[in-house]
Amino acid sequence: MRRGASPIVAAALLTATLATVPFVATPAQAAPVCLNPPAPGKRLADPWTQRRLSPDRLTPFATGAGVTVAVIDSGVDDRHPQLKGRVRGGADFLDSAGQGRLDCVGHGTGVASIIAAGPPRDGGQLRGLAPGARILPVRVSEQRVINGKESGRTVSATTFGAAIRWAVDHDADVLNLSVVLYEDSPAVRSAIEYALAKDVVVVAAVGNSQERGNPRPYPAAYDGVLGVGAIGPDGLRQSYSQVGPFVDVMAPGGQVLVAAPGSGYGVESGTSYATPYVAATAALIRDYRDISAKEVVRRIIATADPAAGGRDSEAYGAGLVNPYRAVTETIAAGRPERAAPLPRDVADPTETATHERLADTRERALVFAAVGGALATVALVIALVLPRGLRRRWRPAEPA
Repeated sequence: MRRGASPIVAAALLTATLATVPFVATPAQAAPVCLNPPAPGKRLADPWTQRRLSPDRLTPFATGAGVTVAVIDSGVDDRHPQLKGRVRGGADFLDSAGQGRLDCVGHGTGVASIIAAGPPRDGGQLRGLAPGARILPVRVSEQRVINGKESGRTVSATTFGAAIRWAVDHDADVLNLSVVLYEDSPAVRSAIEYALAKDVVVVAAVGNSQERGNPRPYPAAYDGVLGVGAIGPDGLRQSYSQVGPFVDVMAPGGQVLVAAPGSGYGVESGTSYATPYVAATAALIRDYRDISAKEVVRRIIATADPAAGGRDSEAYGAGLVNPYRAVTETIAAGRPERAAPLPRDVADPTETATHERLADTRERALVFAAVGGALATVALVIALVLPRGLRRRWRPAEPA
């Protein structure tokens, strides 16, 4: 099992020789190939995420049909049997040709499979949370994280921002950003603002560097972005999942079953793999409800299940994403607002009614007490007088 956060996009490591404009394959261009393709994985069982999120329960309500989720990552291999027909032509910002359908490290393919993998085949366990959604692959990296260090090519922060804009301009409804910058970039910040202004839901990993200083992660730390941390099978935050005000919600990210390039499978860990569960939830909501991106985010946060850290903690955010509640509950999106205080010279009608009920209750109690006391007195008199009267046959006493 590999723990990979994402291709880590670290601004300090970028070089000026990388591509700075989008590349989309044309018939005259030779498609890029992987020099070191990932080894094929094996089919593995992954019961815990299925039990926790219950994808089958969602099918009668929504599948993500008609919703496009841009996976801005290492590319998506659409040859995988469970991804065939679910991946649109995208863009390659890393090489001079291609449509984002090349994945030399398997990261983007795994992320896409969590979102949109079709029905399991041959007894497999992998199920996409939003199998009706379409994936828009945008290739920006082929980095791997090995022993805590990044290796492999990636684009500049400026190009990363251009990739975000390209996805928005090509009809993305949701952005899945399982990549992290550890430096603020004006180009990326501007691109995120552009996406939000276009009513796109932006979901980003909070990063895997909690044990390495917990640096501030971007784009997750930008306003309006839904930052996602990772839990394991025990429901607790994974030790590497970063902590801070940028954590909005948690999702499964430890020991997660994913598709691998070709036809294989693998088990992965990292906030990268938690992020697509939330992006898929956004796709389901956008399929089922005609609401804005801001309302989608509010709904995901409002319907999150309680977590060990309590609500609104920097470790767990609002809690654990619950796709079923997010789609089906008929509550108003967002958290209830406190009622404004009444003016001082205006009585609170609820409080007034309460006082009136209490006064009425007290008055009745006094009446009942008086009547009860009178009845008790009468009973006492009868108890004393009646025996004497009977003994004297009701004749007056004689003088001494």
